[in-house]
Amino acid sequence: MTAAGLRVVEPVPVLRVQSLVKEYGEGDARVRALRGISLDVQRGDYVAIMGASGSGKSTLMNILGCLDVPTSGSYLIDGADVGLLNEHQLAILRNRRVGFVFQSFNLIPRMSALANVELPLVYGGVGQAERRERALAALEQVGLTDRVHHEPNQLSGGQQQRVAVARALANEPALLLADEPTGNLDTASTNDVLEIMDRLSASGRTIVIITHEDDVAAHAKRVIRLVDGQIVEDRRQAPVDGPPPRLRENDGAVVQ
Repeated sequence: MTAAGLRVVEPVPVLRVQSLVKEYGEGDARVRALRGISLDVQRGDYVAIMGASGSGKSTLMNILGCLDVPTSGSYLIDGADVGLLNEHQLAILRNRRVGFVFQSFNLIPRMSALANVELPLVYGGVGQAERRERALAALEQVGLTDRVHHEPNQLSGGQQQRVAVARALANEPALLLADEPTGNLDTASTNDVLEIMDRLSASGRTIVIITHEDDVAAHAKRVIRLVDGQIVEDRRQAPVDGPPPRLRENDGAVVQ
C-alpha cells in the first residue's frame, strides 16, 4: 500500500518459472536435465540463456515453448499456468503467445516467403485479407519486402532466417523464443539477424534467445548461464527499457 492508501499492482511477468525440474528415465538411468530452475522474465526484456552442451538449455527452451512438460514445478506465460492447460489449449497458447525461431529455419520448401509467414495465421483462423496484411508488415520489419514471392531455395541462409523471424512475429506474440538462431549463418548474416533482434528489443518486444556464443549473448540485456541443469549466473547487462550493449569490434569488450 502507498501513503495514499492505493495498492501498487506489480506487472505480470511474461514468463514465470518456479522450481522447474525435468527428469528423463527411471532408476539408475534417471537423468536430471533441470534441477529446480526459477526465473522471471519481465515484459520488454531481452534474455540470453547460455550453457554448454548438456547444460539443460535446450530442455528449458522446449518447456518455455510449451513443446515439453516439466517433471515438477510450474511455468506461467503471460499469467496463464501452462500446467493447467489441455493439449488443445496448449496449441492455442503456442500459436498466439509464443513466436519460435529455430536454428534450421523450418520453412516449408515449396511455399513463398509470404506464404510461410502467413502459416501460423492460417492455423490461428485469421481471415485472408488480415493475414496478408500482417504477413507483409512482418516481412517489412525484417527488410524482405522485395523477397515476398521467393521460395526458401531462392533465398540465402540469412534471408531464410529473417523469414523465420517474420513468421514468428506474425501473430504478435507475447514472447519471441529463439533457439540458436545464428548457428547456421555466416558472419554477415549473423549480424543482420542480431540487428533485427536489437530493433525488436528496442521496440519493446520480449525476447529469450538460447545460445552458446558470447558475441550473440552480448546483444542481450540479461544473461542467464546454466551448468548441469542449474542457474549459476544471472547477470543484467542493460535495464529492461534500455538499449542492449555492444561488442567492440577489435577486443570483444562489452560497452554500454
